[in-house]
Amino acid sequence: MSLEEKVKSVEEVFRRLDTEISTLQSWSGLHCKAGCGKCCFKPDIEATVLEFLPFAYHLYKIGESEAWLAKVENAESGLCPILNPTQGGVGLCSEYAHRGLICRLFGYSARTNKYDKRELVTCQIIKTEQTENFNLAQLKVSEGESVPVMNQYYMQLHGIDFELTHEFYPIKVAIKKAIETVLQYYAYR
Repeated sequence: MSLEEKVKSVEEVFRRLDTEISTLQSWSGLHCKAGCGKCCFKPDIEATVLEFLPFAYHLYKIGESEAWLAKVENAESGLCPILNPTQGGVGLCSEYAHRGLICRLFGYSARTNKYDKRELVTCQIIKTEQTENFNLAQLKVSEGESVPVMNQYYMQLHGIDFELTHEFYPIKVAIKKAIETVLQYYAYR
């Protein structure tokens, strides 16, 4: 599979997920607090290379790969280099359309617990500030309401490229490796 085909496949997975999340938000009423981004400030967020391949490909297409690679390499913190705390508006992601799978899933997906029951994975802010909606959503999910399930989406990415999904890295490293993967791919073309 060519790099372009991989990018298109990942983007298709993301489109399906975004549709499922939109449906979940509609029936549950759950939503992120405008301008929050608190979950993005965790230094231990991990991601795979493949989930940031569309972002890296986008950078290559607009001629920004080298600049972003330098930005990532020179960033002092381990935080996501796409995070822009000074950005106005709803969120703090400077590349929202190209965010990774973990960024899309957190807050609006479920995991399967050791008893084979689904549990919503969301932040403390949603749990405490939207308690009624959260509790109702958790009840519906435990009763079988359709919701994106984390491991199912990671398995879909696995099916696209095992090598680029079998290992999780700190998000900054995953983005760097995605950019390097795209640059290497085009170096001899």
